[in-house]
Amino acid sequence: MVTMIPSSDGVSVALHDLGGDGPPLLFLHATGFHGRCYRRIAEHLHEHFHVWAPDLRGHGDSITPDIALPWRGMVDDTLAVIDHLDVDGPIRACGHSMGGATVLATERRRPGTISAAWLYEPIVFPSVHRTSTRENPLAAGARRRRHDFASIDEVIERYTGRGPFVDVDPTVLRDYVVHGFRQTPDGVTLKTTGEMEGRTFDGIDLELFAQLGEIDIPVTIVGSGDGMPPALAAPAIADALPAGTLTPWPDRTHFGPFEDPARAATEILAAIG
Repeated sequence: MVTMIPSSDGVSVALHDLGGDGPPLLFLHATGFHGRCYRRIAEHLHEHFHVWAPDLRGHGDSITPDIALPWRGMVDDTLAVIDHLDVDGPIRACGHSMGGATVLATERRRPGTISAAWLYEPIVFPSVHRTSTRENPLAAGARRRRHDFASIDEVIERYTGRGPFVDVDPTVLRDYVVHGFRQTPDGVTLKTTGEMEGRTFDGIDLELFAQLGEIDIPVTIVGSGDGMPPALAAPAIADALPAGTLTPWPDRTHFGPFEDPARAATEILAAIG
C-alpha cells in the first residue's frame, strides 16, 4: 500500500507499508534507490515490527517539483512521515547511506523523535572531504545513467552480477527494478532520474559530522570492508556519537543490506529490538 504525504517545497512523499506486527520501524533508503528495496529485510522482521519505508524526494514514487535536493529536505520528508504515522513516543529507525545520515539529522533537528537507530554506512563526512569546486563525480556518474530499457527482464539481466549489483540478493534486485522503473510506450524507464539522483549527491549535508555530539541516542553504525569513503568514515562517526557503537561487516560492500538482508534483519533486531 502506498500513501502520499505532503512535505515541504511542494513535495509529496510516497510512504510504503512493508507490513508486520509490533511497534513501527522506519527504514530510510540510499541515494538512487527507494523504500521497497528493503522489503526482504522487512519480511524477516514482521514478527517484531511494523515496517514503513518512504521514497524520499526525488526518488521512487514521490512527486517532486524541479528543485534542488539539499539533504535538509530529506529531513522535512522524514518528519512529515513520522507526523503522519502519529506514533506515541519516539520511533525506531534504520537507514542506509543517505538514509542513515537523514536519520541522524532528523533526531538532531527534533530531539526525541528517534529512540534508537541502526545505520549502514551513513554518509556523514567532515567538510574537509569536499575541497574542490568540480562536479561531484558520483553526481556526474548518476547523470550519465542509462534510463530506458525494453523491459523489466532486460534491466534485471543487465544489472545481475555486474558493477555494484554483483553480490546483491536476486530478490532485492528484482524489487529494486520492478518498483524503480515505470512503463512507457516503448518499454520501461527509471523513476529516479539520473538528474534527480545527481542533485541528491550534490545536496550532501557537510555540517552534520560536527553536530554528531548533539545526538544522544543509541546508534549502531555498520561499516563494510570495501575500503571506500563511507566505510572508512564509519569508525569516526561511531566515535563522535555519544552512544555510538561500531559493527564491522568486513566481507561486504556499501550495498551490504542488499547483499545479506537476513543478516541485516538479525542485527537490527539485536541492536534496536
